[in-house]
Amino acid sequence: MAPLAQHTMTRPRVDCDLPGPRSTELLARQEQRESTARTYPRHLPIALAEASGSFVRDVDGNVFIDFLAGAGVLSLGHNHPELVQSVVTQLGVLTHGLDFPTPVKDRFLEAQLSMLPPGMRNRTKVHFCGPTGANAVEAAIKLCKVATGRGDIVTFQGGFHGSTHAAMALTGLVTPKAAVPHGMPGTHFFPFSYCARCPLGLSPDTCTTNCADYLRRSLTDTHGGIPLPAAVILEPVQGEGGVIPATVDFVRRLRTITRELGIPLIVDEVQTGCGRTGTWFAFEQYDIEPDVIVASKALSGIGAPVALILYDEKLDAWASGAHIGTFRGNQLAFAAGVETVRIVRRDDILGNVRRRGSQIRERLFPLLADPWVREVRGRGLMWGIELADPDTGMPAGDFAAAVQSRALRRGLIVERGGRGDGVVRILPPLNVAPDVVDIACSILVDAIEAGNP
Repeated sequence: MAPLAQHTMTRPRVDCDLPGPRSTELLARQEQRESTARTYPRHLPIALAEASGSFVRDVDGNVFIDFLAGAGVLSLGHNHPELVQSVVTQLGVLTHGLDFPTPVKDRFLEAQLSMLPPGMRNRTKVHFCGPTGANAVEAAIKLCKVATGRGDIVTFQGGFHGSTHAAMALTGLVTPKAAVPHGMPGTHFFPFSYCARCPLGLSPDTCTTNCADYLRRSLTDTHGGIPLPAAVILEPVQGEGGVIPATVDFVRRLRTITRELGIPLIVDEVQTGCGRTGTWFAFEQYDIEPDVIVASKALSGIGAPVALILYDEKLDAWASGAHIGTFRGNQLAFAAGVETVRIVRRDDILGNVRRRGSQIRERLFPLLADPWVREVRGRGLMWGIELADPDTGMPAGDFAAAVQSRALRRGLIVERGGRGDGVVRILPPLNVAPDVVDIACSILVDAIEAGNP
């Protein structure tokens, strides 16, 4: 079988029932050997063999359009040749450098700072964390606690910040926390501007208040029960929560409140960062400047792990060794990250994100005529289709699972999330071609129009 990269393939191809015989064998061995915590193969029963660009091939020879892209990690698709070459070159130079300065790390730092809004570049410090977004979240809240001398954290319903102990405590999803008692104390959840399911039970048409105003009243009430927090942490677009963009009014009011009260604002850009929503960071679309930015997933563009926090220098109160991690000096990720930024600029990747986002909007918005489609929403190349029972309004998780399965059988990999796993989610590569988007949207529309089983 010829390598996938040698094919000029523009269409998926599924030639057998899923999972195919070789995938079935590997999935069975995985079940025998691996933790029950595994997730993706439970809903997408294939074993992967190779990949190129926006396509993956399983071990049975079936080819799929990959609109999961490593959960957003592969911003330039699978095995982008220039990124591969940058990693290969760096392999012969230096692969692991702890937190020593190196030429490639210096170039990586320069590239990342250059992507910030101009007003932030000269006052931003960078801290390299352990190589996951969750570790960077932990670093961000530790930094703010040290800098402010305060201990409580405000977070938002529906948010997702990771699976480590403190990051999970800040996450809205209840199920994984229920099995791990006694989470991080001092965590306070507030309503997020999810107008399709208003957390305050109000109608978007008649709402005269705002979730941010409720937060202000709570934090300034002498009997509100919440001490002034060390930080407020926010996803500008909630990802695992169901692709829910915060409203502009909500985010701007939140920034005003946190500035007035002297509370550092952390934006978790693990999923939304590095161009996913059409700007390098999603917060730019809200015309605010946060105090701390959490970034990870797509920093290398190729899946090589790296995570960091970018923060206002006024918060730089840490002692040496205050937050460390053996793998915070991944030179391969730095090399690929430098090349990613260069390609993003050279190829107008952010422009492609915005154009393909408009294309997806045009293709998917007609689904709103279906009574089971509650909302189609997204920014750039981060989209969700919320499915719900038209009579009860309850999330239609079984319908979403059927859509995911139908799409896979037609050659498209998508994800689910949100309340009751009722949101079908897509995270295409940022350089995805328009014809691939068109094919993928057709598959997705067909999978939904087939109806609720």
